[in-house]
Amino acid sequence: MKPLHKVTIHHRQKNRTITFDVPEGEYILHSFESHGEKLPFSCRNGCCTTCAVKVLSGEIDQADGIGLSTEMRAKGYALLCIARANGPLELETQDEDEVYEMQFGNYFGQVKSQPGSPFDI
Repeated sequence: MKPLHKVTIHHRQKNRTITFDVPEGEYILHSFESHGEKLPFSCRNGCCTTCAVKVLSGEIDQADGIGLSTEMRAKGYALLCIARANGPLELETQDEDEVYEMQFGNYFGQVKSQPGSPFDI
């Protein structure tokens, strides 16, 4: 039998806190959904930021995802759809636009268009 890890999610958008024991190796989003909890998600592939959370405590395995930069991961952000608990965790849901802006916002406006390109304004 797989070990269970207590995972607490502070769901900011719903102003509530949810806690379940998640089997080691199981995706956190899937585990919470199996208990009837609806959490934010979109792609389920670790490519977007809809299910982004901030890790408040504990360690998380999100090796399957490409939707967050190394810098964002180092700042404690994770994606629930591809995240697995390595032990007890406390997480907080984030605003998708906020996380997207933190990750990609500094790149907008830096791209210079070439004359004749579709981006030439």
